[in-house]
Amino acid sequence: METPLRLEVVVASTRPERFAPVVADWFLGLVAARPEFEVGVLDLRDIALPVDLTGTPEVDAFRARLAAADAFAVVTSEYNHGYPASLKTALDSAKHEWRAKPIGFVSYGGLSGGLRAVEQLRQVVAELHMVSVRESVSFAQAKRRFDANGATDDRAAIDASARMLGQLAWWGRNLRAARVADPYPG
Repeated sequence: METPLRLEVVVASTRPERFAPVVADWFLGLVAARPEFEVGVLDLRDIALPVDLTGTPEVDAFRARLAAADAFAVVTSEYNHGYPASLKTALDSAKHEWRAKPIGFVSYGGLSGGLRAVEQLRQVVAELHMVSVRESVSFAQAKRRFDANGATDDRAAIDASARMLGQLAWWGRNLRAARVADPYPG
């Protein structure tokens, strides 16, 4: 069997009363059932990335995790029609480590389900030379979509997750092979 792809799941919200763990844990449960992935979690609440983008040992460790990854999935909320500042800091804290790797989005929020944040993120990750997969997962009125145990019966989100993970696996395998055969010129 081919070496599993290293999928790093980035949990973007750092607010004290955040809903992110509910959405992230649900998504991680789906990923755990996929043998093509070896998963890691980069919870930005637990990683001290300086907003002035200076180099620190924490930044070096973060960049090493990114460099070792084959693909990324971001679990993000939407704040004021945008994504969290912690995620922008994370994206800007590295450069080459993101390049030529696929990324997918799991968003949540009010009426838009975080889709406005995702559309902004697609522009940013393109500038980082990443491949944003077409499928995304979105939870409008997210707190109403999960039960007390963190489960959801939202069929659209469940189906979108399966398609997104399939796209991440395809791009992850092909871009990993391409980076080995012919390093990305970025």
